[in-house]
Amino acid sequence: MSQAQQTRVCFMASETPEAQAALSDLTARYGQCSPTEATTIVALGGDGFMLQTLHATGDLDLPVYGMNCGTIGFLMNEYALDGLPERLAAAEEAVISPLAMRAVDAEGKGHRALAFNEVSLLRAGPQAAKLRILVDGKVRMPELICDGALLCTPAGSTAYNYSAHGPILPIGSDVLALTAMAAYRPRRWRGALLPKTAVVRFEVLEAEKRPVMADADGRSVRNVISVEIKSEPRLSHRVLFDPGHGLEERMFREQFT
Repeated sequence: MSQAQQTRVCFMASETPEAQAALSDLTARYGQCSPTEATTIVALGGDGFMLQTLHATGDLDLPVYGMNCGTIGFLMNEYALDGLPERLAAAEEAVISPLAMRAVDAEGKGHRALAFNEVSLLRAGPQAAKLRILVDGKVRMPELICDGALLCTPAGSTAYNYSAHGPILPIGSDVLALTAMAAYRPRRWRGALLPKTAVVRFEVLEAEKRPVMADADGRSVRNVISVEIKSEPRLSHRVLFDPGHGLEERMFREQFT
């Protein structure tokens, strides 16, 4: 039995032509296995598809190895057809846990979702959002006028958070980054670092006049009036990286480039 067969790989691919071509080549070389019989998931696509794969396979307790067939691929490894069994055997593992979001919309309906990167609140109309921020039940900011705000994990700190000028967090740190987008009042407020155990609640002020949407890794809820976010350490996912190219090393490179 070959090493590839022993590892029992399940290949998953995005719908892009590049990812579909990679899927065809890799399954022809190494075969294909169902998710329930696999020992490893190989995700083919970009970072967005990697997040989709993590959400879709969360109950399988399988490591996920990404191969970049997209644009940035921060969570992905370089694509190559040859040597996959050896790369999987030598891969370094990073364990990441998601944020749990509970959003309530204007009709009083609750919505739950998980986010491995971030939960963001964004204005959904022509006027800036007006938010109240509570941490562990205590009001920390009575009023934030902004285009939006987000709470991110260390793994997600190089994504939307970094684009919004938020800090890059070491992958093993027990902190979350709370970052504002285009803060108007308080002007130039860049956010805060919070302990991983913190429960963050956003309350939307003047919700009818200033509608806000919430987004958790691409899962959106419109017309929210409140959003509560906390870490979910009971859930975790194992992500595999080639040696010397893990999340910690990539975060160092981002900060010194």
